[in-house]
Amino acid sequence: MGVSEKIKNLANGIKEDINQYGVNYKDLSDLLDIAADAMEREDAVQWGLKVTEYIKECCEYGIAHKIDSIPLYDLEWKTLKCESPYKFESFLLYMEKNRIPKKKFYEPRKRTLKVVVDDLQDLEDGKLDFLGISLPPRVGKSTLCIFFLTWVIGRHPESHNAMSGHSGILADRFYNDVQKLTQNEEYTFSEIFPEVKLCKKSAEKNELSFSELEAFATLTCRGIDGTWTGAVDISSDGYLYVDDMVRDRTESLSPLRLENRYQDYLNVLVDRKNDGSKELMVGTRWNVLDSLGRVEAENQNDPRYRFRKIPALNENDESNFEYDYGKGFSTAYYHKMRARLDKNEWMAKYMQRPFIREGLLFPEEELNFYNGVLPDGDYITAAACDVAWGGGDSLSMPFGKAFGSRDDGPVYIPDWIFNPGDKYVTKPLVTAKCLQNEPNMVKFEADNGGDEYAESIDSLLQEQGFKTNVSWKKASNKMGKLAKIIQYAPDIKRRFYFLKPEMQSQEYKKAMEELMMFVQVGSNPHDDAADGLVQLLQLIIGELYAKCEAVDRPW
Repeated sequence: MGVSEKIKNLANGIKEDINQYGVNYKDLSDLLDIAADAMEREDAVQWGLKVTEYIKECCEYGIAHKIDSIPLYDLEWKTLKCESPYKFESFLLYMEKNRIPKKKFYEPRKRTLKVVVDDLQDLEDGKLDFLGISLPPRVGKSTLCIFFLTWVIGRHPESHNAMSGHSGILADRFYNDVQKLTQNEEYTFSEIFPEVKLCKKSAEKNELSFSELEAFATLTCRGIDGTWTGAVDISSDGYLYVDDMVRDRTESLSPLRLENRYQDYLNVLVDRKNDGSKELMVGTRWNVLDSLGRVEAENQNDPRYRFRKIPALNENDESNFEYDYGKGFSTAYYHKMRARLDKNEWMAKYMQRPFIREGLLFPEEELNFYNGVLPDGDYITAAACDVAWGGGDSLSMPFGKAFGSRDDGPVYIPDWIFNPGDKYVTKPLVTAKCLQNEPNMVKFEADNGGDEYAESIDSLLQEQGFKTNVSWKKASNKMGKLAKIIQYAPDIKRRFYFLKPEMQSQEYKKAMEELMMFVQVGSNPHDDAADGLVQLLQLIIGELYAKCEAVDRPW
């Protein structure tokens, strides 16, 4: 049936009055009543939410301009309450209405966690079947998901849901937190869902029931080593929430234990899902072989599977998790943590780039570094450019100074462009770096328009009065990229010298991070850093200039 034309015309008439005469409490209050009545019908909810969004915008405007400020402030809370059964973010905000700002969970964290909240909304709205969330430790990911399951309980008290983790201690925490959110008067769950009451609970079994008619609990919280068969059911409108399947660092380093954990996940937890059940998996990404990594590898091209990853530090090397009221973690904290931790552990645990130690092709301890001072002797400067065309790839252009023999001499890398920007960003950068480093030869990979890119750079350099040997060549199809990287890896590790970490620019650092996380076992999201070095080495081996002298013929 939807919304009748009469109701729509009534709402539009009030909006026209507001647009003509200005924001006022009475008109907005009447509009909220219309939206709330309409939203009692399922097929009118989306229309009603558009109206409530308009009301909130008007309230914000009125409060900012001191128009009916106090009544509009109260009306904004009423609007959030009206939206809360349907919008997860409104539920989060209204649930903490009675808490002082510095004790609230979501408001201080909203800037960073908003994207995750939107992901969870899409999961509940049926746009996704699976959501994987990877954030650094102790930034609020588990608490956010506990709020989410509490919201789901209010929306579907007859559903059967299960929460699990690597231990019973985690299950105890889940059980206690959901009980607190639904029962404690500090939160407003009973205002949002007045008809949803706790009917039965069992601290021994970690079960909460909000429906007297269902044989299984609305929520069961149990460690993966607990009893599941015959005791737990996940209904077709319910959720399996899995949090931190990997117990600790020691377990993350054992491929056998990770495989056993993954099989437990499939045979113990997933086995309890009914057709239609959705899944939420949260965890610190330790290793590409952990359960979340395995699910991602198997479903990375499925649009109904989403994997949200937020690293500790952003592209400017600043904290993503410095929350309001002193909550969260500062940039200085993460910089200190990065300096103290093993490189791979930092990248996995804090930057959401999991590793597999036994498969690393360029581990840091096998690379050569120098202090920025070149040795004495003649050298030639070369640069190889792997042009990027989107998809998360980066233009990779290392500059190398090759000493001695073309086949065996050392190559020093004083500079490295590693930039994800489009051609309008990278062309000026490439031109400037070439003018700065003055390479004797530059080679571009010509695939997908790289030849045109190379010609453009050549023209820009000549306009600046700098001439060099610019060439381009399409990538060979005779050997796969991974095989080529593996083939040249020993020479790169033996011959190449990289700037010491403290001397590297931000782009140089990003290139090195990607290089040192490159694996020959498993999958690599990007290979720009490694491939750029291979192209540079090929250029040096095959195209270095030789010194020529004219001599008299002996005959």
